[in-house]
Formats: sequence, structure tokens, C-alpha cells
Amino acid sequence: MAAGDVEDRKTRQDIVLGRWAVSCAPSRCFNLLLLPAQTECNSAGLTGWKAYVPPVLSGTPQLGVSQKRPTNIGVKIAAAQITSTPGDLDGNLRKVHDFASRAKESGAELIVFPEMIDTGYSMPAIQKHATSWNEGAMPRLQEMAKQLSLAIIAGVSDRDGERIYNSQAFIDAAGNILAKYRKTHLVTAAPLDERPVFAPGDRFMSCKFNNFNLGLTICYDLRFPEVTRALTLEHGANVFINSSAWPFPRLEHLRILALTRAIENQSYLIVANRVGTDDGVTFCGTSAIIDPYGVIVAAASADREELIQGEISEEVITSVRKRMAVFDHRRTDLYR
Repeated sequence: MAAGDVEDRKTRQDIVLGRWAVSCAPSRCFNLLLLPAQTECNSAGLTGWKAYVPPVLSGTPQLGVSQKRPTNIGVKIAAAQITSTPGDLDGNLRKVHDFASRAKESGAELIVFPEMIDTGYSMPAIQKHATSWNEGAMPRLQEMAKQLSLAIIAGVSDRDGERIYNSQAFIDAAGNILAKYRKTHLVTAAPLDERPVFAPGDRFMSCKFNNFNLGLTICYDLRFPEVTRALTLEHGANVFINSSAWPFPRLEHLRILALTRAIENQSYLIVANRVGTDDGVTFCGTSAIIDPYGVIVAAASADREELIQGEISEEVITSVRKRMAVFDHRRTDLYR
């Protein structure tokens, strides 16, 4: 390799795949976006990338200079980036409990998990092991939430008679199921085709959490801007939750779509994605917490199990929406 080329696989992967990146101090994460610069990188880090912190309250953006941000204390949220073993409910839930316990110990009030954490994202395993919410994973997740006094959002199987749904549950810190969302947009692209296994949901879902309104989404829903826009306008959502099993070949799509959905709706977006491989499909991780300005609050790698955490703030939402009042400027008379 030429002098200055990066030999470290992880660093090279960061550059080639356009992974999220943040810069963290011991006390808190500085909100940074990374912009490519025409300089070389070295194995010590991404020295060829420049940090851009967009202004939220005032001031002109400057490269590498922190801008003033809202200062109120927000609500701490965690996202778990994990593997799941197809058909191994006990093992999968032990891992969920481990990550949930770590989130609670660090002060999180809510933890978000990926798609289909009970069965794994394997169509044969889902067909064999999917259960109703009166048995299987759900009662144990409810008990876990109650024991830890921690709200949990997770993607789980949902068998209802002859039908199976790819669902997402919101369980509060007392162990109550407050919301159920059934995935409305089913994947058809190779090598994944959900249609032979899942039935589609027929409604969007949101739920209150503290002073926020969470809009529930699953994986492929991110490709449809109508979902998050409907959640924003009709449900009043200001935080989108996405439980995902997004495959590696389309990693860059995940990054761009997640940023876009947050920015265009001036809302937080938390995506918890899978890593590992099920039935030959490798998932791309890259879980993230994104603020309403499109700033990366916290982010994970593309290939490792990780717990990421960050704060969501009402003040940030209000500040962004007041600074650029896009909802007031919509031309509904032209939209058909």
C-alpha cells in the first residue's frame, strides 16, 4: 500500500462505507458531523476528516469549533446493537437483559433494541418459533422492564392466529405494554423477502414518553418518507424509533435515510440495528441517535455489538423548529 494509506481494517471500513462518527469528551458527547477533506488519513485515526458543528441557536458555522447548543438536561436514551441467534429465545433474552442492565446502570430511562430480537431474522426460524404476545418473549420482556424500572422498545415476533407480524413493542418502566406497531412495509428485495412469512400491519403507531411523542417504525419503513411525515403531522411525533435488521450491502442507504428522516421532520431519530449474520445475510450495525438538526449525538460501528447512549431534549426540538419553521411553510394546496 502507498505511504499514508490506512491498513487498519476498521479505519478503512469507516472511510469506504461512510460510517457515522462522533467525538466524545469524558463528560458528554460533542455533536459533530464529519465532512470528507482531500487529505490522507493515517492509522492513528481519521485525521483527514473535518468536524462540522452546525449552529442551532446562533452564530455562523465554523469547522472544528463548537457552537452554542441548548443547555437543559434531557432524557437519556440507549440503543443496543446486538446479534441474535435464530431460534434461541433464552440466549437472546439473556443478552437483552445484559444490555438493558448496562443501560439502566448508566442512567438511561429507555433502551431501544433491533428487529426480531426473540427469533432472530431468519424466515424459517420465525415461522417455527414466532409466538403470540401472551407467551414467548413478551411476558419476559415485561418482567425485565419492571425489574429494572426501565422502558424497553424492541422488535419481536407477533403470531395472531394464522398470521405472523413483524412487530415492535413499547413497554414502560412498570412492565406495561403501552403500544404495539406492526410493520407496514414488507421487504421484497433479494435476499430478503418477508411476504411469504409476514402479514403487513395496517396503521401507524405513536406513544407518549415523558414529554416526548415517540413514532414507532421498523427497518424498511425508513425508505418511505410518508411514514415519518404522517407520524409527525397526524400523531405529533417528535422522536422516531427504528428497530432494524438492515443488511450490509445497503449500509450507505441506512445512513442517508436516517439522517434525512430526522432533518426533514425536525425530530430525533434513534435507530437500533443488528450485527452478525442470519441465514447468510450480514447486518450492518451503524446504530445511531440523531438530533432534529441532523447532528449525530451517538453512533456505533458497523460490525460489533455495542451500547450507545445520548440525551434527547425538548429544547433542541423547539429551537430547531423555531429557527426554520418548515411546517408553517408547507404548501398543502399543491400537495396531492
